[in-house]
Amino acid sequence: MFTGIIEELGEVTAVERLADASRFRLRGPLVTEGARHGDSIAVNGVCLTVVDTADGEFTAVVMAETLERSSLGALAPGSRVNLERPMALGGRLGGHLVQGHVDGTGTIVERTPSEHWEIVKVSLPPELARYVVEKGSITVDGVSLTVVDAAAGHFTVSLIPTTLALTTLGHKQPGDPVNLEVDVIAKYVERMLGDRTGQDPR
Repeated sequence: MFTGIIEELGEVTAVERLADASRFRLRGPLVTEGARHGDSIAVNGVCLTVVDTADGEFTAVVMAETLERSSLGALAPGSRVNLERPMALGGRLGGHLVQGHVDGTGTIVERTPSEHWEIVKVSLPPELARYVVEKGSITVDGVSLTVVDAAAGHFTVSLIPTTLALTTLGHKQPGDPVNLEVDVIAKYVERMLGDRTGQDPR
């Protein structure tokens, strides 16, 4: 479980394309400190399992299912990525409950800068629209954000200077893909209500 509070801006150092997966080597001295084989690290909001670590880098093998459902397949050596370790049990929940299980991808539509923050519009897959509400939470490339405005085909978020400086969202341009994870609580509520009414929530 994660919180969507990015700990480190990392970098892809190597990518090996396999028959049905890809092996990524990523640099992140902070998140690899104390990391061991089998630990989890979120990369752009996708929970990956550490295969090995050395010299501030870690390796993760990403299966075809994850590559198809996220934007990780577009990463190449030199790509910057958002990194976060799992939350510690009993620690502060700075963002919201994030699983690291991507629900879909969106695209940066436009950016509107202002003096102290920036409004970013992101396209939203139709099947995820019902989970996104004004003032609710959403994870974009692993970053926990508050929704400013929600529409059928898009939503907007307001990025503060810290988010712009310390995550990849400060560098994303219109047309760039992003990973989206909606609030898991909303999905559970929908499922339970569907079970009570006899309707399939899917």
